[in-house]
Amino acid sequence: MGKTFYITTPIYYVNARPHIGHAYTTLACDAVARRRRMLGFDTFFLTGTDEHGQKIQRAAEAAGKTPQEFTDEISGEFHALWQRMGITFDDYIRTTSERHKRGVQELWRRIRNHGYIYKGSYRGQYCVFDELYVDAGGPGGSCPECGRPTETVEEENYFFKLSAFTEQLLELYTSEPHFIRPESRRNEVVSFVRSGLRDLSISRSTFSWGIPVPDDPSHVVYVWLDALANYVTALGFGSEADSRYRQFWPADVHMIGKEIVRFHCVYWPAFLMAARLPLPRSIVAHGWLLFEENKMSKSRGNIVRTQTILNVLGADALRYFLLREVVFGQDGSFSFDALVQRYNSDLANGLGNLASRTLAMITRYFRGEVPYPSQTAAHTPADDSVADLAKRTIADFHFYFDQYQFSRALEAAWVLVAAVDKYIVENEPWSLAEKEDENSRARLATVLYTAAEALRIVTALAHPVIPDATGRIWSQLGLGEITKFPLATLAWGQLRLGTKLDAVQPVFPRADKSTIERMQRMEEDPTPATSTAAGTAAIESGANAAASTAGATRPAASPAVAGDGKIAIEDFAKVDLRVAEVKVAEKVKGADKLLRLEVDLGSEVRQIVAGIAEAYAPESLVGRKVVVVANLQPRRLRGLESNGMIVAASIEGGRPVLAGFLEDVPVGARLK
Repeated sequence: MGKTFYITTPIYYVNARPHIGHAYTTLACDAVARRRRMLGFDTFFLTGTDEHGQKIQRAAEAAGKTPQEFTDEISGEFHALWQRMGITFDDYIRTTSERHKRGVQELWRRIRNHGYIYKGSYRGQYCVFDELYVDAGGPGGSCPECGRPTETVEEENYFFKLSAFTEQLLELYTSEPHFIRPESRRNEVVSFVRSGLRDLSISRSTFSWGIPVPDDPSHVVYVWLDALANYVTALGFGSEADSRYRQFWPADVHMIGKEIVRFHCVYWPAFLMAARLPLPRSIVAHGWLLFEENKMSKSRGNIVRTQTILNVLGADALRYFLLREVVFGQDGSFSFDALVQRYNSDLANGLGNLASRTLAMITRYFRGEVPYPSQTAAHTPADDSVADLAKRTIADFHFYFDQYQFSRALEAAWVLVAAVDKYIVENEPWSLAEKEDENSRARLATVLYTAAEALRIVTALAHPVIPDATGRIWSQLGLGEITKFPLATLAWGQLRLGTKLDAVQPVFPRADKSTIERMQRMEEDPTPATSTAAGTAAIESGANAAASTAGATRPAASPAVAGDGKIAIEDFAKVDLRVAEVKVAEKVKGADKLLRLEVDLGSEVRQIVAGIAEAYAPESLVGRKVVVVANLQPRRLRGLESNGMIVAASIEGGRPVLAGFLEDVPVGARLK
């Protein structure tokens, strides 16, 4: 059996439409998987979606859908986006699939049969957003992970004896120092485990959207035990068709975001230890992708859609930017300005320009055939310098990529691009072509061969990161299908003399000043809010969380209005009015009338931009319950996405007065 390599993304929770934060992890895994295949590994690349849990059940109810309908829509959107981006996953697992259910139940049985599951009861705080049991909430009963409000939960549960694995886990972290990367994440996990582990509730009995516990269907499996098991269930664990499990497990790399380190580095290995199954070889955690210094999130309304960038610049631009600009493992910053600047400097003016000018000159001066370099007087130390740099680049690139230091690997490759560009300028092949003596002709051939060979090496190294453009450059070099090239053999001097080039075409057209504006316009929803009803003024616009997330539900048509101006009860029922509690309120910079609010709807926290700043001080709103129209399309105001519509009366002078309640009404309650 040959060398195998198994890499996974986290499976993405289907409470939000895919954005470039999801794309970041997925394309990083894709780059690793593509490179491993070129290195000769039998590679298996897994991704998929996590579809169970209380949060999903509530979101589906709010959308007027069954949980299965809801998850089908959003999982389908993830799958379609990965296909559009050319992600080369080998399997796409859904936690609602039968094969996954069988595997999770088998994992449960093994843990139970080894004595690590017992029945008890839980009373305490639970964060629905993170699907996390909270031992001690933060200020005001908030989740210490995400800051959102927790709920008090009291129910019968099954518990996992997590406390029994403290010493085994610490021994794992010591004996396998690369089990968790980077070192900063490893230190966090070690500190957490040393502080003491408590047994973990691993079932829920107050809702039904999940996998039934074996032999006790009144309970469903805790969503994180359910979700983490995907890494083995996708390989056939728990079924007779487990040949892939025997071939590929344990995984070589689980690639995750830093916010789910505890689940992967503490709970997952403990579950596997209890089931007597092999552990994954490494868990690599990257940082957050920030937009305007804040983490991208639906509640903040600062999510950037991957489709916007694909439509304007293409997948390679996004892939290169994220892996070159962001130091993997650290938080990184995204902006359209930085994206276009990096695209123009490194891709259009860098690799794209090197390919175009080198191949165009070979076509013009040598009839499209790779020329023979001279080893006589036409050969200079400058040629050797390029060759030596190329050899170092190959070694450096492989080293950094193996360490998941993508940015440094690409930086090394583009140092070679810049060096060759300088080499061409200094040697002026266009001037050599004007001379008719034999030495000038030999020198011209040497310069262009050297440039073409360096181009070939950069193209081969960069292919896993920017597959489309490098595939086209490789073809223009007359080298056929780049994915079949054995990357482990890459060395200087392999470009065969006399190779016939294909037609030369540009691969990275330069982006002009309008590119940024086009992407910004595509991110904005131009549809204004126009709803008013019965003497109330709807302040700003909103969106149904599920519909905007799935991207599949179109706005309802305007209700038919009778001749007397009245509407039918069916039309009123279409308006989803919810009770929400204001958790955050602050002024919007540069807008005297606008406040940015974060409101808790029970199943989620949303951002709303409301024109009430002249009537209400921000601090007076925190903790107040308001009425929100929850199923309108989002709207962007001052660069912020408003995902809700606060209801208020409009009195003399247009001053808004927020609707409220005399009695205590639970958050999330629907107005009928």
